[in-house]
Amino acid sequence: AHPLVLRAALRFGKAHGSSVLIEATCNQVNHQGGYTGMRPAGFAALVHRIAQEEGCPADLIQLGGDHLGPNPWRDMDAQSAMVEAEIMIAAFVEAGFRKLHLDASMGCRGEPVALDDETTAERAARLAKVAEETAQKHGLPPPVYVIGTEVPPPGGADHALSSIEPTSPSAAQKTIDVHRRVFAGARLSDAFSRAIGLVVQPGVEFGNQNVIVYDPAKAEALSALLEVEPQFVFEAHSTDYQGAGPLGQLVRDGFPILKVGPELTFVLREALYALDLI
Repeated sequence: AHPLVLRAALRFGKAHGSSVLIEATCNQVNHQGGYTGMRPAGFAALVHRIAQEEGCPADLIQLGGDHLGPNPWRDMDAQSAMVEAEIMIAAFVEAGFRKLHLDASMGCRGEPVALDDETTAERAARLAKVAEETAQKHGLPPPVYVIGTEVPPPGGADHALSSIEPTSPSAAQKTIDVHRRVFAGARLSDAFSRAIGLVVQPGVEFGNQNVIVYDPAKAEALSALLEVEPQFVFEAHSTDYQGAGPLGQLVRDGFPILKVGPELTFVLREALYALDLI
């Protein structure tokens, strides 16, 4: 969310004629301001202002909302938290965010820390319904969705890591099957047809002491699932510090959406320290 990092990404996009996917998480940006103090419309305006200054064409920019769900309000009861999540997702859609990661996997007050697939899918469908209605109301293109929640802790681990097991193909298939059924039951099959991505763990992670680099052999069975579910691609979170080789291999293996953030901020910090040392 730092303007200097956004500027660098947009400058790169212009120079290479490549898409620039910029996402805001539900904690960073929401209808109450988030920890950046920005609402979705304000964040979108910031991105487009910087893009205009850098000469980056607007059609290269994709805005996404990450982990959109009740997470910022999970200390409330589930119903109250979901009402806030509905207001938030409507604000994201209205502001022009089109790639929406539906994530209602976390328990709210009095619930387990992690919810079962059925409850998660029901709450995701509830949020998708609000997103669909908001897009129709404002004459906006219908959103595309990302489902699934198997992600590492945001910002990396706080201890040395030995290995990370990829998501099992059966667990990934179950997530898709349950969401497809629940969305159909809620008369949201058209919305589900625009579910383009599934968040899974390919076996990568970084911590404050080491990085677990992608091992294609371990994710081979998971990658094979995409042959059965051609509607989807995989989205991998915390792919910071992997390096060009592993990132390229991830794309070849069906993980074309690679999420980074801390690494970009870290590189900015390195640059600022270097300037200070001159």
